[in-house]
Amino acid sequence: MSEVPALRLEGVRRVFEQGGTRLEVLKGVDLALAPGELVALVGPSGAGKSTLLHVAGLLESPTAGGVFVQGRDCGRMGDDERTRIRRDSIGFVYQYHHLLPEFSALENVMLPRIIAGKSRAEARDTARALLADLGLSARESHRPARLSGGEQQRVAIARALANGPAVLLADEPTGNLDSRTADTVFAELVDFARRRKLAALIATHNDQLARRMDRVLHLADGVVS
Repeated sequence: MSEVPALRLEGVRRVFEQGGTRLEVLKGVDLALAPGELVALVGPSGAGKSTLLHVAGLLESPTAGGVFVQGRDCGRMGDDERTRIRRDSIGFVYQYHHLLPEFSALENVMLPRIIAGKSRAEARDTARALLADLGLSARESHRPARLSGGEQQRVAIARALANGPAVLLADEPTGNLDSRTADTVFAELVDFARRRKLAALIATHNDQLARRMDRVLHLADGVVS
């Protein structure tokens, strides 16, 4: 029996309508990511990469087509079940870290575990282990303003992985960093995903970074090739 994809999009279309204008951003996207497979998503600005990631991550509903996470048809789920899938099975990393400024690095990573119903002690243990894995043990008590850009993004990666997701979605995760820091952070992200056997879909403009992935998908004119 073939392995069930960690993430599958089937005939996904996304149409936006405003003031009588109709814009079809996704025109029937099909893709599948196997567990442990790292895939780069490349395409010009405005091609719809962020929209595709939002649909794949259950942040937006497709106009048509299906989204399946570990074989589960998310289009047939109610809002509560979709929220649980998004919380427990999908991790997100964005270009901007979106860390909560009033909380320490450790507390930022603890939050997803606490929201998932874990005790503070368990959330703290998980967060400390993730930050240590990313070389940030000495920085766990620091608030985001006291961290470098690369450190902030490492904390955001740890936060995305706090609930042990099966799928990692990243939207230009190093786009806000200088080239040297971007290279280091991207390498750490890829290494982390490989060691944890995550299926990862990472949007990037950087062709050199994209070539480190197992496969590259191109999004243009609303379709993936």
